[in-house]
Amino acid sequence: MKLLVMGPPGAGKGSQARRLVKDYQLTNISTGEMFRQSANRGEELGKKAMEFINDGNLVSDEITNEIVRRRLFEEGDNQDFLLDGYPRTVSQAKALDNMLKEMNSRLDAVVNIVVDKDIILERMVGRRVCKNCGYTYHVRYQPPKTQGTCDQCGGELYQREDDKLDSVRNRLRIYEEKTKPIIDYYKGRGMLININGMQSFDAVYRDINKALRDVT
Repeated sequence: MKLLVMGPPGAGKGSQARRLVKDYQLTNISTGEMFRQSANRGEELGKKAMEFINDGNLVSDEITNEIVRRRLFEEGDNQDFLLDGYPRTVSQAKALDNMLKEMNSRLDAVVNIVVDKDIILERMVGRRVCKNCGYTYHVRYQPPKTQGTCDQCGGELYQREDDKLDSVRNRLRIYEEKTKPIIDYYKGRGMLININGMQSFDAVYRDINKALRDVT
């Protein structure tokens, strides 16, 4: 199965993606994670990508398409995968179509998690991440046992630059302008599955599973 998980920043795509990857035994292809790993390795591609991200902007199509292409062709055309955070523009969606066509492959479904803007702001601005292991918390909904300290490894928690209020507002504005048109793109191709993301995590996952059973 080859899936794309969509939704605005803070919709819970990453958490749902991790569970789907585990349960369906998929390779997780997350552009955000690839950008950070590339930057940590000191690669120019990753450094440039993180400059965009830290300013709350979308990474350029050229950089994003290249990093995804490398990963897809590295995995091979028979690999089941889940795309998280890509594509984010119609141009990127078309580039993905071309990549998959070269691999004699295609997407099976596009899962779109729908969440109201006010809820997203609260979710993202309150998010804290462990510097050491990357485990995610929320100051209100999932606080650590000890403030500022990760329950898993004892690492320091911090607020990512792209989770700060001004950055979140900018990301949502960009999403409305550039990413939402992808919904129409995939809807027109009969691939879009809309999921109510304003439920509990388990309820959202249940609805995704039910929809995927109809696809497969």
